[in-house]
Amino acid sequence: MEQIPALVQDLALILLVAAMVSLLFKWLKQPVVLGYIVAGFICSSHFGYTPSVSDVGSIDLWAQIGVIILLFTLGLEFSFKKILRMGAAPAIAALTIIFCMMFLGTAVGHLFGWGSMDCIYLGGMLAMSSTTIIYKAFQDLGVLQKKFAGMVLSVLILEDILAIVLMVMLSTFAVSHNIEGGEVASGLLRLGFFLVLWFVVGLYFIPIILRKSRRFLNDETLLILSLALCLMMAIVAVDSGFSAAFGAFVMGSILAETVEAERIATLVGPVKDWFGAIFFVSVGMLVDPAVLVEYAWPIVALVLTIILGQAVFGTFGFILAGQPLKEAMKCGFSMSQIGEFAFIIASLGMSLGVTSHHLYPVVVAVSVITTFTTPYMLKAAGPAYGYLCRILPKGWVAWLERYTPGTSAVVANHSGKWHKLIAAMVKQIVVFTILSMAVIALSFRFLLPFLREVLPHWWANAVCGVLTLSCISPFLRGIMARGRRSSWFIALWRESRYNRLPLVFTLIVRAVVVCMLVFYIIRFLVPFADPVLLLFALLMAGGIMLSRPLMVNSMRMEKVFMENLHSREAKAQREGKMPPGYADRLLSRDLHIADFEIPQESIWGGRPLGDLKFGQRFNVHVVSIIRGTHRINIPNGNDRIYPRDRIQVIGTDEQIGGFSEALGQTVVLDAELSPDREMQLKQFLVAPDMDFAGKRLKDSGVRDKYHCMIVGFESANGMLEKPDADRVFRPGDVVWVVGEKEALAALFAQKKG
Repeated sequence: MEQIPALVQDLALILLVAAMVSLLFKWLKQPVVLGYIVAGFICSSHFGYTPSVSDVGSIDLWAQIGVIILLFTLGLEFSFKKILRMGAAPAIAALTIIFCMMFLGTAVGHLFGWGSMDCIYLGGMLAMSSTTIIYKAFQDLGVLQKKFAGMVLSVLILEDILAIVLMVMLSTFAVSHNIEGGEVASGLLRLGFFLVLWFVVGLYFIPIILRKSRRFLNDETLLILSLALCLMMAIVAVDSGFSAAFGAFVMGSILAETVEAERIATLVGPVKDWFGAIFFVSVGMLVDPAVLVEYAWPIVALVLTIILGQAVFGTFGFILAGQPLKEAMKCGFSMSQIGEFAFIIASLGMSLGVTSHHLYPVVVAVSVITTFTTPYMLKAAGPAYGYLCRILPKGWVAWLERYTPGTSAVVANHSGKWHKLIAAMVKQIVVFTILSMAVIALSFRFLLPFLREVLPHWWANAVCGVLTLSCISPFLRGIMARGRRSSWFIALWRESRYNRLPLVFTLIVRAVVVCMLVFYIIRFLVPFADPVLLLFALLMAGGIMLSRPLMVNSMRMEKVFMENLHSREAKAQREGKMPPGYADRLLSRDLHIADFEIPQESIWGGRPLGDLKFGQRFNVHVVSIIRGTHRINIPNGNDRIYPRDRIQVIGTDEQIGGFSEALGQTVVLDAELSPDREMQLKQFLVAPDMDFAGKRLKDSGVRDKYHCMIVGFESANGMLEKPDADRVFRPGDVVWVVGEKEALAALFAQKKG
């Protein structure tokens, strides 16, 4: 008899228990993630009433793959451009919350006498709120369309990317067992170098590959290719000194900028659900009741730290970001829990062997408790605001309630010409310098040793130098590109003669960077005196700057990159999925724009806006109807909305909330599933006393009055004659008709008056 491997038995047990428990948690309206954790506890050796997992090592391996897939799908939902468009307000709130909560978590750990690494990792876990749990809570409470919810989700996106950075830094601390400012700065610089390199290279080549092979990419092939890229990037990240999860996140964020991002996310979704379930089940397997009893007081202290810390410092962070007190308290109170990243950071600490065994189950217990308290904290924001208004001096409340359009002067966008010129110059220099350094490093590490094996030493050096300079010459040209020819340079040059010396200095800086890169290559390969090499570098820099073929090649490469970078936005613009440009300006008038999709079963479907009277009933205004790739802006009362249409409405939080609630109540399922609504085909004999006997088909009212349709008239030989609008109903005609049961009964029952 065939023996089933232990891993298959373990997976069967895990998935069966996870399915049953997740159904229970769905019924209880709780996050499924918690159900998976409970399922893991049931499947573990700590729960003696059910079979337990036997091959724990294999399950841990699958859980590590689950982390990689989870971070990959998180990257697919992430966009660097979206972060940049958010402005400084979410960044101020996120950084304030993270630093304050990390300090609190570290302090609590030291208070209980835990080790330094335990305290540092604990601080990182407590700093990250759960995007999944908060989004679910917003959905359940019907506040997802409110203005404060959008601000919270923006901060959560930033927290996710900062969590990735934090994981990289924690890995560095774990390896060195030391925390020094220089080491931190070095780690951040290395992280920035590889991020820019991978993002620029990936975004240049991957969209081209997807575009060239699009006609061959069915769902199966695209899924395999996406997962292959994910795992490949995970390997590259590990070889570069980072974690595999970080590499997966980077690849996801690169694919997120392509036109295939939504399709990839849909295809990878089931894979994420599969491996994600195994990961969270493995988290639950580490929950030891004995440890929870032993560390009951630290768990209580950490729960209070998260709830009170997020309520206070979260509110403070959003106030600094320019939110009025009432909105800031809603935002801060909603973030009082920890979730997915806490588990990932905890598993990182365990895999590196730098955290104690008790930290994982303690954090899991804290996450479970704070998840259950999240809806209550959301509801408590209003009463807490009222209490604060009563005990604080009125002047303080008025000052805290200030509304700062555009999120105040601290986040003002400096739009001066100098700012734009310097920003563009720094961006060009950094990106092209990193690309050049990467090519030089690869050339000296792989190409030069190979050439020295097949050629004499100096010939190998010469060939390597020529090939390296040829490869980086478009990047060197890019560093000096659009210097004196840029619109900002010309405008500043003409604006004042005092601008000219600083402008010339910017050109010198570009040239110096190019000379340093060329000088480094030739000095590494040629043993001449430095002044001679420096002169040669200057001559080469001048030649690169004056070379027209290099200019054309550099501009072509930059154009391809920019098209790839904005390809997803261009597609969204064509499909009407981009938010209107005026959306941010509405916030200064306590209004915002919200998107709604008309449900398939909504009774509003097919009705004109004039009949629905949204403005009179809910005080909201429909500004756009988006139907597939077609957009109807400023619709009038005669325009209809149909199921699956997306409509954009403007209103306050209360008005949009009332509209959202009414939209949810328009869904009628029972009536649609009733057998009476089923279409039936019947025949009947036209009697002399029927109302339409002797009338033409178009005058009979069969369609308009009785909502039925004549299929045909049966002839003497049994064939159906095509119905004609001028055909007269004669007594004795056999007529075939289609309609619903009640409509047919009314049609057959009618008599002449």
